[in-house]
Amino acid sequence: MMHLFARDQSIRYLIAMTCWLFFAVGCQKSTSDSTKTAAVAPSKTTHPVSEASLNTIELTEDAVRRLGIEMQPVSMRVMVRMRSYGADLSLPAGASIIVSSPLAGTVQVPAGSTFPQIGQRVGKGETLLSLLPMLSPEREVLTPAERIRFAEAQNTVVQAQIDAEAQVQQSMVQVEATQIALERAERLLKDKSGTVRAVDEAQAQLQMAQKALEAAKLRKQTVDSIKLDTAAGTLKPLTIESPLVGIVRSIQVQPSQLVFPGAPLFEVLNDEQLWVRVPVYVGDVEELDFSRKARLTLLDGRQSDQDILVEPLAAPPTAMSLASTVDYYYLLPNPTSAFRPGQKVAAHLTLKGDAESPAIPWSAVFHDIYGGQWVYEVAADRQYIRRRIEVISVSDGWAAIARGPAVGTQVVTAGVAELAGTEFGFAK
Repeated sequence: MMHLFARDQSIRYLIAMTCWLFFAVGCQKSTSDSTKTAAVAPSKTTHPVSEASLNTIELTEDAVRRLGIEMQPVSMRVMVRMRSYGADLSLPAGASIIVSSPLAGTVQVPAGSTFPQIGQRVGKGETLLSLLPMLSPEREVLTPAERIRFAEAQNTVVQAQIDAEAQVQQSMVQVEATQIALERAERLLKDKSGTVRAVDEAQAQLQMAQKALEAAKLRKQTVDSIKLDTAAGTLKPLTIESPLVGIVRSIQVQPSQLVFPGAPLFEVLNDEQLWVRVPVYVGDVEELDFSRKARLTLLDGRQSDQDILVEPLAAPPTAMSLASTVDYYYLLPNPTSAFRPGQKVAAHLTLKGDAESPAIPWSAVFHDIYGGQWVYEVAADRQYIRRRIEVISVSDGWAAIARGPAVGTQVVTAGVAELAGTEFGFAK
């Protein structure tokens, strides 16, 4: 009996657990359904606007006349075909020079100037540093033999300075004498007692004396410029100049630093011209015309009136086997340093053969603040709608478009900026 009672208790327990499980599942489903019903959308747009329903600008006849609105239809034209490639800018060969110390010495700041700084613009021949050379790099005192040679050199210089001074004085006396002789000859000729020949000879003697005086003064100036420093182990400072026009790229020394022969002092680079290296896939080489100019744009590839046309350049052949590309070079003038070595740009190269494409005048293209390209399409008389376009290439004032109004559609070519001001609310 006890066994049967325990069995009945087990059966009742199983039945109770089953009922409780079905009840829990039903509640969960009900809660899930209610939650699903009450779910809210993550976003809501009250006034959706598409590009097909942009503002329509309507002008009066007087406004059209004042703004100088002109129109022209989209037409099919034979346009230059172009293909875009990534390119990078680099310095030409020889545009960067490292100046080294010609001998051992101490770096000094030139008199009347400051120590050069990285990024400083310098001219060709401009003094940047001075180097106080060491007469004996391994010693700070002169040997007896060097003392004797130094004394002999000093004596020679002093004697040369004395001789130069004497020559100048002698030449000055000679000039005074010939001047007196010329004045006497001129007075005699005036008194009818002398001859013209005597006057001419006196003038010739005076000119010779004056030339001799000039030579003597020049020699004295040269001799006086010789300076021998009596400090042991040193000579006159040597100026270090910039070898070219450019920018100081790096400086490897500091003032009062002792350097040895061949030690690098500073580096100067000239970025007035840069090389444009364009890696081209070898399969595209036969399709491209490398004799024509390339157009440089930013990396987004959008062409504008700020783009630069660069000439092809004959440079050493280079290639990259892993990328299956060959390099072509172009010369980029950079007088204002607008571009920098290592900068990435987009290069648009011309394809061989021209093709017809829908085209509009370049003056009709309007660029928004995000770089988008638009035109103002003529919807009706004195009504204009802004339409998005995609420019493929620009040539001779015309822009080939891949997307935009159909051929024959009238677009505004003059007064585009004024229409943009009217649409966005900043027109006068």
